[in-house]
Amino acid sequence: MASDARDIEITLDSHVRYVDTGTIGKVIDIKTTDGVDWVKIDKTDLWYRADLVEVLDNKDLKKRFDDGGDDELDIEALKEKANKLENMQMDSSVAEGGG
Repeated sequence: MASDARDIEITLDSHVRYVDTGTIGKVIDIKTTDGVDWVKIDKTDLWYRADLVEVLDNKDLKKRFDDGGDDELDIEALKEKANKLENMQMDSSVAEGGG
C-alpha cells in the first residue's frame, strides 16, 4: 500500500498533487522499489515518490468560487491553469534592478 505525504492511501486513478511543483495528475501506476513507493502520473508520464504527493479529495477537485456565482473549478481547469504556468516564458529583456 502506497501512502501520500499525509499518510493517506494512494490508489490507481487517484488524483494527486506533487508537493514541490503543484503538478496535478491521475495515478496510472504504483510500484515499490527498495522499500520506496512510487506513483506514475498521467499528466507528465513520470514517476514520483509517493511520500511527496498529496491525494486530492472532492473538495480539492471541485471548489465554488467565493464570488457568489455558480462557477466551479474542476480538475480539468486546475490542469489547464498548471499548463499555462508551466508554458510561460521569461523574457531576457526585462529591466535590471540595482543602483
